[in-house]
Formats: sequence, structure tokens, C-alpha cells
Amino acid sequence: MNEKGTYPVTGSEFRMGRAALAGVLGAALLVSACGTSSSDRVLFDGKSFRAKAKAVDKRNAPADFTVVVNGVSASLDGAREAGRYEGTKFCIDSFGSSKIIWKVGPETEPQNLRIADDKLTFAGTCQRP
Repeated sequence: MNEKGTYPVTGSEFRMGRAALAGVLGAALLVSACGTSSSDRVLFDGKSFRAKAKAVDKRNAPADFTVVVNGVSASLDGAREAGRYEGTKFCIDSFGSSKIIWKVGPETEPQNLRIADDKLTFAGTCQRP
């Protein structure tokens, strides 16, 4: 104990404390990073679907797009809504509008949907504001 009534910390104890603190903070960051990805997921019919929207021909017809939704066998209704969501997101991001004219979309009769290899494919055109 020194004259201030505290115990002096040696260099090795200080480094060990910093290493432990860095380990705890790193673990907390890792756990929090894992939690954000699952909490950011949007569920449809209680399930998560991988879906991707992309332009058919960026140069000649940038407003025409397709959406492919994987895992349609988990829930047709959920896959349809996931496709609607991705299409809407694509049009808002690309053109600033959520208006879409669907060629094959969420309102298409089930027998007319494009389903192959457990994937649902929609096609639509974004409408500019």
C-alpha cells in the first residue's frame, strides 16, 4: 500500500487487465453483431426468406426487374409477400416510388406462378413518380 492508501499496479498487471477488458468487449461486440442480423430480418408468414430483386436490363429497360424468392415450399403465402417486399424495396431504392406493374406478382393466381427448384420468380416494372 502506498501513502495514498491504494495498491500500486505493476506493468504486467495493467497489461493483463487491458487484455481481459479487450476480450470482454470483443465478445460483447461479437454477440451484439450476431443479434442484429437476425433481428433485422423481416419474417413473412412467420418464416425468413432469401429474396433478391434485380434489373432485367439496366441499360435498355432499367425499370423492368425480377425477384427470386428461395424456399417457397416453406410457405407460398410467405414467399409471395417476401417477393412483394423485395420488389417494392427495389423500386423505392432505384426510382423513388413503390408503384409496380406486376407481370407475374403477388396477386397472380397460384397456377400461373413461376415456381421451379423451390424458387418463386416474379417479374414487374417500376413506375416512376
